[in-house]
Amino acid sequence: MSVIKKFAGQTAIYGLSTIISRLLNFILTPIYVRIYPAKVYGIFTVMFSWASILNAVLAFGMETTFFRYLNKYENDKQKVYNNTFIAILALSTVFLAFSTLFVGEIAAWMQEGKRYDEDYATFIKFFIWILVADALAVIPFAKVRADGRPVRYSFLKFVNILTFVGLNLFFIFVAPTIISKNLPGAAFLSEWFRPGWVGYVFLSNLIASVLTLILLIPELLQIRLNYDGKLLKDMMYYSIPVLIANISFIINENLDKVFLEKLLPPNISTTEVGIYGACSKIAIFLSIFIQAFRLGAEPFFFSHSKNKNSGVTYAKIMNYFIVAVCLIFVLLVANIELLKYFIGGGNSILAYFSGEATDTSAEALRQQALYWSGLKIVPVLLFGYLSLGIYINLSIWYKLSDQTRYGLYISGIGALLTIVLNLIFIPQFSFVASAWISLTVYSSMAVLSYIWGQKNYPIPYEIGKNISYILTSVTIVFVSFVVFDRNLIIGNTLFVIFTLVTFYIERKELRNLLRS
Repeated sequence: MSVIKKFAGQTAIYGLSTIISRLLNFILTPIYVRIYPAKVYGIFTVMFSWASILNAVLAFGMETTFFRYLNKYENDKQKVYNNTFIAILALSTVFLAFSTLFVGEIAAWMQEGKRYDEDYATFIKFFIWILVADALAVIPFAKVRADGRPVRYSFLKFVNILTFVGLNLFFIFVAPTIISKNLPGAAFLSEWFRPGWVGYVFLSNLIASVLTLILLIPELLQIRLNYDGKLLKDMMYYSIPVLIANISFIINENLDKVFLEKLLPPNISTTEVGIYGACSKIAIFLSIFIQAFRLGAEPFFFSHSKNKNSGVTYAKIMNYFIVAVCLIFVLLVANIELLKYFIGGGNSILAYFSGEATDTSAEALRQQALYWSGLKIVPVLLFGYLSLGIYINLSIWYKLSDQTRYGLYISGIGALLTIVLNLIFIPQFSFVASAWISLTVYSSMAVLSYIWGQKNYPIPYEIGKNISYILTSVTIVFVSFVVFDRNLIIGNTLFVIFTLVTFYIERKELRNLLRS
């Protein structure tokens, strides 16, 4: 079996688990937008944005460091495992101690300029423990991937998401039904249950994270709480630029939501964040593929780095990757008239086929109009994810060559652009500015990574072919979305033509891959 075929097989398993997990999570989006108004939806959009930033801090770049040092210390992998976990354990302990002391102050700061809600302190407590549990799971999860066990990885992720989704459905539908119909358990639930409380979303996440950590006990028991000071110092030097790069990347991904909350007038800010967050969910389908690719690619790239023709292999993987993301990009935009019903507020996707709304009340239709007002940014967000995927693919060069400072430079430039451009344009253009800035930043990072990478760690990418695919997909998306006003038939016809032409062009490569 060829190395690319093996890589594709493992990525397919990661991809299947990621797709199913994200789709299960995505099921909650139409429920959330129907249950919660845009203003309330904006609350957990902001909370999860802050959590993403802090996740990067607590992980401390140790996941990438773990894979790199496994490659360096092939005969002493246990020492690498111990050191990376101990580093995260120490940081998480410090974070837990200090953040718990200042919960009230954090809640007051997050609500500055708005009516104070005492529940915010409870939300923050939930997130502190979520962050710690997720941080402690980073290295055990990385070990599962490094050991080439995608099935176990997928199982753990399934349990996590099924727990999260199941508890959400319980708190949103089952518990109120038990109470209203006076079913067994109604008296117990009535003592503490709060219908429509958004805090149950966060509580569900906390329970899922703790359960996942418990299931990782077999990996945790393999850790020895002793460390090599010299090795740990070397790993810290390697990981600090990765950490800063990761923080910068998370800033690029999430700080726009925080800025929307802070820079727009208080009476509309949370609503605008809610609209932006809901429309971003449509772009999640492309994000799923990129996430699956990253899970399979990082350990593969490190383990394959010493092979003679590794550069050629990386170039081929980039080519297949760009073909895939361009096809997904076109497909999603072609069907946006269907996908919009996932964020339809009072309406469901069934309304498209039946011709009737599931909820025609004035408030439901108003919420629907609010959420759908953001659809114009979806193609921009998708193109941004496409650019991000290319950057993730390109970024392997500085990790393999131990030049992680370049990751710091690239992500730092991206973070600076994100901050400056959002500060300038959000007050005037709201979330539309955020979407275009996200695309600008990711594209700039991809270009910088390619230029510096070819100077320091040349890889023979088929740059002409890759750019041709990208420009063709962008043109088709523009024609489908703007010229033909999101017409389903025309959009999907263009997608089919694009797919057939692409497969014809790549027929020899695909034939060789299947035969290998």
